[in-house]
Amino acid sequence: MRFCVLILLVSLVSCTPYRKIQKIRSGEVEMRLSVPDEKPDEPEDDADMQIDSIRSTLSDEPLIMNAIRDSETGEMVATDVISASKVTARFRNVAERAGYVSISFDVTVPAGMSDSQWQLKIRPFMAIETDTLALDPVYITGSAYRASQLKGYERYRAFLRSIITDTTDFLRLNQLEIFLERHFPETYAMKTDSTIISEPMAENLFGVTQRDALNHYSRHLKWKANERRKGRRDRMFRKYVKDPIEREGIRLDTVLVGVDGDFIYRYEHTFRSRPRLKKVMISLKGSLYEKGEPLLELPFPDDLTFYISSLSTLADERPKYRMLVLERRAYDNTKALIDFHLGSSEVDTLLGDNASEMKRVRKCIDDVFAREEFVLDSLVIVASCSPEGSYASNRKLSKARSEAVMKHIGEYVPEEWRDSLRASALPENWEQLARLIENDTVILSSQRVRMLEMIEGMKDPDRTERMLSAFPEYRYLREKLYPKLRSVRFDFYLHRAGMVKDTVHTTELDSLYMEGIQALKDLDYRKAVSILRPYDDYNAALAFMSADYNHSALDVLNRLDDTDPKVCYLKAMVLSRLGQDGEAMKYFDLSLAYDPYLEHRANLDPEMYKLVKQRQKTFNIYDYE
Repeated sequence: MRFCVLILLVSLVSCTPYRKIQKIRSGEVEMRLSVPDEKPDEPEDDADMQIDSIRSTLSDEPLIMNAIRDSETGEMVATDVISASKVTARFRNVAERAGYVSISFDVTVPAGMSDSQWQLKIRPFMAIETDTLALDPVYITGSAYRASQLKGYERYRAFLRSIITDTTDFLRLNQLEIFLERHFPETYAMKTDSTIISEPMAENLFGVTQRDALNHYSRHLKWKANERRKGRRDRMFRKYVKDPIEREGIRLDTVLVGVDGDFIYRYEHTFRSRPRLKKVMISLKGSLYEKGEPLLELPFPDDLTFYISSLSTLADERPKYRMLVLERRAYDNTKALIDFHLGSSEVDTLLGDNASEMKRVRKCIDDVFAREEFVLDSLVIVASCSPEGSYASNRKLSKARSEAVMKHIGEYVPEEWRDSLRASALPENWEQLARLIENDTVILSSQRVRMLEMIEGMKDPDRTERMLSAFPEYRYLREKLYPKLRSVRFDFYLHRAGMVKDTVHTTELDSLYMEGIQALKDLDYRKAVSILRPYDDYNAALAFMSADYNHSALDVLNRLDDTDPKVCYLKAMVLSRLGQDGEAMKYFDLSLAYDPYLEHRANLDPEMYKLVKQRQKTFNIYDYE
């Protein structure tokens, strides 16, 4: 009779996992994915809550656990029991703040999916635009399954313990000592002597080398066997630990012992948002494992959708224009460093960088002619020399060089524009020399001051140049600074086509402001603040709020028009953030008086949602029961 009862019990136990699998396959038992209940306005104490424990429930209520990582074992373990939540909603509105979005969802595993011999691997995925990102998985491990994993580790540890780490175990030390004591008592007496003995001396004492002695008294076979064990460590790990316990890249790995109710894990995830991101979707995949092998792929629960709101959608995107004063006359210039032979005015394109410099100048002239909004009045070519030499000769030379460059350029200018070319001269460019000396870091400061004073009080250029030649730094001036003065400047004098008046006031799109708006929409709040701050307007306040600079935002809003519903709405939000709920409600009411639609928007902003609930209680606007 007892034997029959025992057989019956064994058969019942063996059939239990099979029946569970059948129910899972049929869909009778399945994982659930849901959004948590909204937090109550005034949370009540839960007298039944047990802290720092894992317990099962004998009722139909689900078991909800939080988890932390154990500092000793590294495992994620449940830490408390959360009040049960029963959810049917498949979506949730969440807000982007400071460029980040936080979502939370509950993963419910029915009791029928848990077994002591199983491990359930739950893998959440987040679909964000065209990408699908794998989130950290959640493992629910049966106690027998974990015991089997640990048994493999114990067998591997036993193998590691069989590896000898002390190399003295490979020597027959006792026999070596007996040998020395019998045949070399003087040497044996050195056993406790710490004096270092060289290899040749040891060979004289023993009559053999140290290596010969060690080889004679070594356990070679034992050493070779030990080396083979070392080489088999990886293979033996794979043999004994067929299903390693994962430590990294998982959100939770908890061991359930005797849990009869449902297991619910509250999964929270924060991620960097993307510009114009409207929603993300959460899906689950799950697998059952037994003895380290996949047993069953679990049916997928319905996806969750999180709709994302952002303060950037409150931006005022209307174009902003700025006043612009247009002058009829315009001026532009460029400079070329053209080398000339000593005392010559001939343009030699093979000398130095003259070819590339002239090519650049011709391109600059072509660009000016191509601008349809401007008409060229004249192009004045001004050649200058260094102070070296007499002023009279430099004046003559600079004039000749200007005319030579004008003639060279004239060959590349359309014939109808050649009359616009003019030649001028700057014999000695003392003004530029003064700037070069002032900004130079080689010449001593005291010497620079004296040189600048001479140039500033100059009456006779030749006399001033002779005074400069008396300085020790004159060679440096001639070799480093004077060559920069031998240049040709091209002055373009233009006027606006079709414009008669000298000045015209007009408006143009403020491209910088619109760039700030785009930065808001792109969630680049630091850039938005830096651009929009000087405008001190609604969008500037919104940029401050988006970057969480709430006091700065309030300062701007206090200077704006309180009859603008969006201004009132932002003011209510920033006051709510700053904990001034009374003032926040005042401006929220004011914004709704101007624009009732803003109440729908308030449902999307966490700072405003609590004001919505408070208004509903105060005025009994809606009945959600």
